[in-house]
Amino acid sequence: MSDPEKAQLTEAEIRTRYITPALSAAGWPLTSLREEYYYFTAGRIQVVGKKGVRKKAKKVDYLLEWRPNLPLAVVEAKDNNHEPGDGMQQAIEYAEQLDVPSVFTSNGDSFVWHDRTGIRPEVEVEIPLDQFPSPEELYDIYKQWKGVTDADERVVASQFYSDGSGRRPRYYQRIAVNRTMEAIARGKRRLLLVMATGTGKTYTAAQIIWRFMESFKTINPGKSQARVLFLADRNILIDQTMMNDFSMFKGRMAKLSTSHKTITRVVASGKPDDVRVKVVDKSFELYLSLYQAVTGTEEINNVYKQFSRDFFDLVIVDECHRGSARDDSAWRAILEYFDSAIQIGMTATPKETKTVSNISYFGDPLYTYSLKQGIEDGFLAPYKVIRTALDIDTFGWRPEQGQLDDYGTAIPDKHYTSGDIDDSIVFPERDKRVAERITEYLKDTDRYAKTIVFCEDIPHANRMRRALANLNADEVQKDRRYVMQITGDEQQGKQELDNFIDPESPYPVIVTTSKLLATGVDAQTCKLIVLNSNVASMTDFKQMIGRGTRVRTDYDKWFSVILDFKNVTKLFSDRNFDGDPVKVYELPPNGDMHAAVEDLNDVDETNDGGEGKEAPDQWVERPSARKPRRKRIVVSGQPVTIIGEQVQMLGVDGKPITTSLKGLVRKNLLERYPTVEAFRSAWLAARRLSDLLDELTDAGIPLEDLAEQSGQDVDPFDAALDVCYAGPRHQRQARAAAVRACGYLGTYQAKVRSVLEALLDKYVESGVRSIEDIAILRVEPFSSIGRPMEIIQLFGTRETYFTAVHDLEQKLYQEA
Repeated sequence: MSDPEKAQLTEAEIRTRYITPALSAAGWPLTSLREEYYYFTAGRIQVVGKKGVRKKAKKVDYLLEWRPNLPLAVVEAKDNNHEPGDGMQQAIEYAEQLDVPSVFTSNGDSFVWHDRTGIRPEVEVEIPLDQFPSPEELYDIYKQWKGVTDADERVVASQFYSDGSGRRPRYYQRIAVNRTMEAIARGKRRLLLVMATGTGKTYTAAQIIWRFMESFKTINPGKSQARVLFLADRNILIDQTMMNDFSMFKGRMAKLSTSHKTITRVVASGKPDDVRVKVVDKSFELYLSLYQAVTGTEEINNVYKQFSRDFFDLVIVDECHRGSARDDSAWRAILEYFDSAIQIGMTATPKETKTVSNISYFGDPLYTYSLKQGIEDGFLAPYKVIRTALDIDTFGWRPEQGQLDDYGTAIPDKHYTSGDIDDSIVFPERDKRVAERITEYLKDTDRYAKTIVFCEDIPHANRMRRALANLNADEVQKDRRYVMQITGDEQQGKQELDNFIDPESPYPVIVTTSKLLATGVDAQTCKLIVLNSNVASMTDFKQMIGRGTRVRTDYDKWFSVILDFKNVTKLFSDRNFDGDPVKVYELPPNGDMHAAVEDLNDVDETNDGGEGKEAPDQWVERPSARKPRRKRIVVSGQPVTIIGEQVQMLGVDGKPITTSLKGLVRKNLLERYPTVEAFRSAWLAARRLSDLLDELTDAGIPLEDLAEQSGQDVDPFDAALDVCYAGPRHQRQARAAAVRACGYLGTYQAKVRSVLEALLDKYVESGVRSIEDIAILRVEPFSSIGRPMEIIQLFGTRETYFTAVHDLEQKLYQEA
């Protein structure tokens, strides 16, 4: 074939005719070539008004694997109109993200090989098609890169667990597991993995345990089977883990429970004393336990000491920021007792303070998968923020001379600040005002959006429950569980926790808590996080907002909203924070919640400086006896109002800016298109307006958000004309009417015309993005016309259908 003929081939044809045969000839079996379909991210969720739209997921043309879940190389293919090395920079970026050492590009003429390891004499070299390296050659490079010896290979060769469903770990889970097994093979005894909330830490732990057990005889030839201890600090964490991610160990694992027996001991007086002690069953391979269940105030109740010090071969500490690294903590005592075991700490939020250090105990993280990366990959939900400043929090409060509280006691004369409010002094009107804002938001969006309200302490959570119940009496009458308090001392509320985290269960909707729900509770459909307590710790802050990071598009959960009454979200600017909000909105004086909801707009992320103060480590609400009631000053009747007006966004450069949405769009759009003619030409030239809108949003020009702020029936195109070019602003209804009046639809036969008429109606209803989505053909009125394929056949082919849609859009923007 001559070069001109080769130049006519598509990229897919180049792969099929040249690249795949070259790989096969080099010894790569087809089973090790994950070609084209390997999308390794989900596609970042872009928030458009109240909706979420996924951007394109990242994919590689080929991922070459030594065995399943052990990739060695990325291959990027281009058509023959490109040079062999074109696309190399993107391929290297993907290889870095996938933790792959060798990178190749090809246009069908040759390969360009980029070596990330520094092992080969040249970083980048061009090689003929017939000299592509064999699997053995690339695996040898991989082993040198990872420091894996031939002896170590028997350990790292263990396979991932598969249940036969075809499920594979996500790329970052695979990296975390592989790096852990490689570190164990090299003799490391303490390891730390940092993975953001919602990214599957327990699934990752399960795969580590599985592979550890599979390779155990290689690690310890003298033992017949591995013994593993998995430690957590919440019962619900243990129960969820056993039912879900650890189900592969059914019959081999047990929740560390105890029976009791009576023994006789000699007390200090020299007299015998009968006591009841806990006894454990030691016949299982994997134990899951609360650390509280195996420790006690008396030495005799330190149940873990019933195991020999070398009983466990592997100890995994979930949420290890929760005190296991403190020198005098109970968890630390367990770890030091089982010091012969390999110990792995897992956390979303490693803690580093003067008294607590995960890194000093476990070492630097083997791997970090951050909240920011999770949002970028589309595995975690982005979030928006509504900041509400209350006058009493902002300016503080001082009593009048001789003023009495609700109990008739003189109020100490001092200036009470935000830190005092809901701690030493309580203003019932503030509780009511906060409850009103929460209720307004839910009424304006979704009355059944699951909501967590974080309060200062248990009494505060109880007051907020009462205030919210009074303001939502209509829903409470339908079901008393509409508002529930879930705290460590509230047994009835805790019994509803499973229902709250169950996506299928509609109740409870609103839960008030102090700290009980701040970590480990997998509330996948939680859409609203309310911060109504003073939070100075970055660790606590990340854990709280982490309750909203799960993505459940099947339940219309694309993003979450943080309603901040304590200015806690100032921690977004802390240099230790790694995932920023898409928008921060500060509620104006006397502003209604509808305006706040409408003005939440999608903007890119930032990461700034600052540092938060650490809070005490052991703040978990425990189901222990209630502490003596602390008397607080209660001052009823004190008016509380909302103050301040500021919209804070994050600009294209990743730095915070303070401006209006209109000002942001005007500045950025005019830089891109200085004249209305340039903007109109770019708009009409776009093959898909959805793609152009996404591109503009990425550039800090969120036209759909501007249109939504301008009015529900305003097109993004018209919103831009109005704000930036002083042009006329038409409503979508007027544009659709102009197309109908011009006679354009009359050029089509009846059935095709009915489809186009319906598309116009959908445009009026929900905008141009909806009519470009072929999924719209599955809903009424299209489903009455026929199945999607039948409708497309009315136009001829899929391509001619989309051409007709494009022509319809051209008319929409030409006729009005």
